[in-house]
Amino acid sequence: MSDSNDVKAKVETGGQLAPVLPLRDIVVFPHMIVPLFVGREKSVRALEEVMNDEKQILLLTQKNAADDDPTPEALHTVGTMPTVLQLLKLPDQTVRVLVEGKSRARAVDFVPRTDFFQAHIERIDDHGGDAKETEALVRTVKANFENYIKLNKKVPAETLASLAQIEDPAKLSDMVASHLSVKIADRQQLLETLNTVERLERVLSLIEGEIGVLQVERKIRTRVKRQMEKTQREYYLNEQLKAIQKELGEGEEGRDELNELEERIRKTKLSKEAREKAQNEVKKLRQMSPMSAEATVVRNYLDWLLSLPWGKKIESQEGHRTCGEDSARGPLRPGQGQGTHPRISRRAAARRQDEGTDPLLCGSARRRQDVPWQVDRPGDGTRIRPHEPWGCARRGGDPRAPAHLYRIDAG
Repeated sequence: MSDSNDVKAKVETGGQLAPVLPLRDIVVFPHMIVPLFVGREKSVRALEEVMNDEKQILLLTQKNAADDDPTPEALHTVGTMPTVLQLLKLPDQTVRVLVEGKSRARAVDFVPRTDFFQAHIERIDDHGGDAKETEALVRTVKANFENYIKLNKKVPAETLASLAQIEDPAKLSDMVASHLSVKIADRQQLLETLNTVERLERVLSLIEGEIGVLQVERKIRTRVKRQMEKTQREYYLNEQLKAIQKELGEGEEGRDELNELEERIRKTKLSKEAREKAQNEVKKLRQMSPMSAEATVVRNYLDWLLSLPWGKKIESQEGHRTCGEDSARGPLRPGQGQGTHPRISRRAAARRQDEGTDPLLCGSARRRQDVPWQVDRPGDGTRIRPHEPWGCARRGGDPRAPAHLYRIDAG
């Protein structure tokens, strides 16, 4: 270790020689009391050097916190001169030191040493601005910082009472800055700002930014809390419903039926809209009593929906004939012949009725839209009078059968 007189030595530039303690992820402001945990060998030696003299050391923040062995160029040049209040060596070979910032200082140049950092330093004084502008900024900073404390529960409530007693603008700006949860770069910028008015303006801007972020965080927490409460409420009510159904003997059977419906929905090739509708109906069914009339309606609807041939191509059966076909004339088309509508041979219809074969089907039904049609009671033949072209005859073509309304495909 060097002689203790070297710590106080004056160089030609008038700078004081003092050890330097690099800091990671923290900026120490004047009037700020903070504990530091030191574990790097060079830093421990610098503290030992300080304890042997007048407990003066320069605290400089690293530009890159991940650098375990920084060089002088990797340190900011403006830092804080503190007073070491307490130093305690821990069993894991680290040192806990309690320091209180006193004033700003700048490292003019570093002295080449291998055991610890040492530099010539000079103290930096603050300078103020317009008195009225400074007073206005002081009041505004105090009011905004009070709102900040209400939103940020990490800052002790008694901090506001101690700040209310501070009248010095420079000290107020440093104390408020030390309690703001801002980036290291912003804190270092505040430390390097020597004009009090400008520093108060920067502090005020940071407070307003933090208040905006904290308000958004509060909204998010409130929304998440409401969602959690809703989920917990639904879970509680569902558990109650299950308990009631179990007491009534409805629980297991109802769950088996719902599971079967869900499995059928999963296996059936439903369209997107049909699947969503089916899933919603199952969800409603879970909330109903199995013995209720509404539950029966929903179950019947789901059974009908799932029984439809989703995703299947149905071929026409052998022996089916289409409307508008005649063995002699061939298929009829709209506008063909003297009439405006196709006719069905009465003899062909009677023959199919006698044979007991399948009914007549509409021609080109698969490629035409559904429209209603009706059948007149004929005189000597069955005449189709559709609302749109290409209607279809009644089953078997029996003129005595009651007229029904059907929906068929029409072009």
